[in-house]
Amino acid sequence: MIKYEDFRRGFEIVYKLFLPPVCYSCRAPVVEHGGFCSPCWQKIKFITPPYCDRLGIPFPYDPGCDFISPRALANPPFFERARGAFIYEDFGRSCIHQLKYGRQLHLVKPISTWMMAAGKDVLLDCDILIPIPLSWRRLWARRFNQATKLAENISKMRDIPISYHALQRIRHTRTQVGLAANQRAKNVSGAFSINLDYLDDIAGKNCLLVDDVFTSGATANACTKTLLKAGAKKVDILVAAIVCQQGPEVLIENPS
Repeated sequence: MIKYEDFRRGFEIVYKLFLPPVCYSCRAPVVEHGGFCSPCWQKIKFITPPYCDRLGIPFPYDPGCDFISPRALANPPFFERARGAFIYEDFGRSCIHQLKYGRQLHLVKPISTWMMAAGKDVLLDCDILIPIPLSWRRLWARRFNQATKLAENISKMRDIPISYHALQRIRHTRTQVGLAANQRAKNVSGAFSINLDYLDDIAGKNCLLVDDVFTSGATANACTKTLLKAGAKKVDILVAAIVCQQGPEVLIENPS
C-alpha cells in the first residue's frame, strides 16, 4: 500500500519536472516554487522601523523615541496609521505594475504576505478589511480590483472578514498619476459613499483599508472620512507600497 508521504513526494517530483519553479518576477529558475530569485529579492526595498507612526514613511536613522514626519504634522491624516511593505520605486514599482496592469495574479500571494508582516500592529485590532473600490470603468477594463485580491489573501491567512460592498465609489475620477497633492484631494472629493444595506459591516468597527499604493494619502483620507461619518470606530491603512519623497525625512518629535 502506497503511503501518503510517498505519494506526495512523487507528485512533487513530477510537478517540478513538468512545471519547474521559476522566479515570481523575472521567471528565472529557482529552487522552490513560490519565491523570487536572489537578484530580484535583493532589489526589493522593504520598509522596516524606524518609520513615521502615522504615515509609515521610513526614517533615515532610529531616533530612539516617538517621532513623526513633517508631512504628517503639517497635514494630519484622518486615518490613524498607515503601513506599507516596500518602497514604490524601481523593482517595487515593477511588481505593482505587473500585478495591476499585467494581470500577474501570482504576485498576490507574496505581496500580501509582505503586507501582513509590515502591518502586524494594524492587523492586531482590525475587525474588518475594506478594499478601496475601483470605479466600474476601471473594474471593467482590468477585470479585477488589485486591492480586493490582496485583501482576500490577507483575510484567508488572518481569518479577518472582508466587506466588499459597504464602501462604494460613486464617481469615476481621473487617474491620480501626475497630480499634485491638492489636486489629488480635489479629484477624489465626494467620490465615495456608504452602501446603507451594509452599514452594520462598519458601524462601531475598527476598519482596515487595503490598497496597492499609498502616495499622497488623498484617496485614503477620502475613504476614511466616509467611513468615520458612517460610524466606524477607527480606520487604519495597509498597502503594498508607499511612495517616498526624494531624500531623507526630517524627524520631528511627536507633540502628543
